[in-house]
Amino acid sequence: MAQAFAVAVNMSAAELIVWLDTDESRRVGWKGADASLRESVGHASGRRIAEILAKSGRDLTEADYALMRKATGFIRRHTAQAPANMLTSRWRYSLMNWGHDPLKRFLTGDREER
Repeated sequence: MAQAFAVAVNMSAAELIVWLDTDESRRVGWKGADASLRESVGHASGRRIAEILAKSGRDLTEADYALMRKATGFIRRHTAQAPANMLTSRWRYSLMNWGHDPLKRFLTGDREER
């Protein structure tokens, strides 16, 4: 599980924290069936993912592993649904809330996923 999570989540804790502080990050995501939640599920998960990234493996809890599985599944499902405009799409921003920037390797020239 930890290996699949490490492949799926390609943003560092610091990158994710900076991203989550943007207006774009706060505007996307599911906020309940009636849109009444203050924070989207992905944004809240992103905060927890940043905490997980900062932990050592031996400090991970069952709740951490559950979120790691959820994030990995979300990222896998949604990366298969790429829109025509990836750069400024809600699709990309939503994935970034979960710790995955689908354009990271293209924008940074980074050939290796984190």
